[in-house]
Amino acid sequence: MNTNEKLEKACKDALAQFEKIGDEKYYDIRSKLEFVLGSFGFDGNPVGLNEYAKKSSDLLKKYKAKHPRKVSMKLIDSIDKALASYKKK
Repeated sequence: MNTNEKLEKACKDALAQFEKIGDEKYYDIRSKLEFVLGSFGFDGNPVGLNEYAKKSSDLLKKYKAKHPRKVSMKLIDSIDKALASYKKK
């Protein structure tokens, strides 16, 4: 799996987690993730994935601080690992 595929998977996993949480305050990040995933599928440019993976990671870390059992550290680590391996084309 290459770097862009890892980033795409991280965004899909983050989107699934936000949907599972189901809180309306995450509607904006969910819609942005859906958009950048569609955009990446169309043009293959991972810049949007990178930007919203970072935002997702930050939001999930904050949510986990308040609700430790509802978000796995493995998910956050996988997002952070995909971000670390990201390289601009």
